[in-house]
Amino acid sequence: MELSRDEARAAAERAARASYGKLVALLAAPAGDLAQAEDALAGAFEQALRRWPETGVPANPAGWLLTVARNRRRDEWRKPAAVPLGEDSASLDPLADHDPYAIGDKRLELLFVCAHPAIDQAARTPLMLQTVLGFEAAEIARAYAVPPATMAQRLVRAKKRIKQARIPFTVPDRRIMPERLPAVLEAVYGCAAIAWRGDPGEAQYLAVTLAALLGDEAEAWGLAALTTLMLARRRPSFVPLDEQDPAGWDAALVDEGEAYLRRCGSAGPPGRFQLEAAIQAVHCDRRRTGVTDWAALHTLYAALLTVAPSLGARVAAATVVGRIEGPSAGLAALPTGAETFQPYWAARADLLARAGRDATAAYQKAAELTDDPDVAAFLTARIKAAKRPRGPKLPK
Repeated sequence: MELSRDEARAAAERAARASYGKLVALLAAPAGDLAQAEDALAGAFEQALRRWPETGVPANPAGWLLTVARNRRRDEWRKPAAVPLGEDSASLDPLADHDPYAIGDKRLELLFVCAHPAIDQAARTPLMLQTVLGFEAAEIARAYAVPPATMAQRLVRAKKRIKQARIPFTVPDRRIMPERLPAVLEAVYGCAAIAWRGDPGEAQYLAVTLAALLGDEAEAWGLAALTTLMLARRRPSFVPLDEQDPAGWDAALVDEGEAYLRRCGSAGPPGRFQLEAAIQAVHCDRRRTGVTDWAALHTLYAALLTVAPSLGARVAAATVVGRIEGPSAGLAALPTGAETFQPYWAARADLLARAGRDATAAYQKAAELTDDPDVAAFLTARIKAAKRPRGPKLPK
């Protein structure tokens, strides 16, 4: 069945979203060369865009792409997988020889490889986000609030380091995993944050799989709880959390996330992900109580700012202050030096509006800085609402 180029491109994009990280891991494992694996896979996608409009999408797109990528590198492999690209390759499943969902999950293997101490610490998590989880360098740069060129340079250097150091593509044993775990958890968290408006289900799957693999690691269960509670509140269009109707949340996922949070245990002080999961649990508890426990959120954010004082946490904590002590106090609590941080402007606009002050410029800045069309539309609507005259005009 012939397809249009747009239909073929859409099919290739679906295959990339579903299998990119697993395919890169499988291609990179024998030679330990991430850059060559990505190049081979890019070539396979290009060939798909040329062939699929004529031949139709194969029954197993991921297997087809892996076969083509391997064929492109046949001269570099000791046992090349040179399979003719006819109808047989459409039904062939090279992935059947691998079990990426077992304990040896290829994505988790590659995540731990990218957390190797020989790789620059600043590049480990971005490398995982790009190579294993399939995000573009520009998306990662926005998440880290750095210029795209800077992030691209970090990623190139990290890949060269992996090739030069011949870092083995194996899951570390349990004696080594703890020292690499923080970067891996950060990558899964980053996946959830970047994909929040798209499909955060992949991050939730990885977080739960990793927590189950480690067994009694509290922060891993905290991340499993956090990603699950985030997924429970996912909506097709943007609505601020405090304006969402809890009846529209996934009750089963809320219960699942709360169960993961209880698995964190009480040994030692809670870490970042446990605290963030507890914050999400407080919000989700509005489903039961009908109100938000702002005092509990204030306490949790105070603890979070002690453990992980990120810019996002400081902005969120300021909005909680605004709910408890009033919008003027919230404005005073906003961090300085955050003028390029979109959530800062969104929070400032909301606090200004709650204080009865002109929030137009802050809403405009927040809308300019977001790359999410739904968020931009929401903020633009708030600008229009702020410009409407309030109350009846008095007679002259």
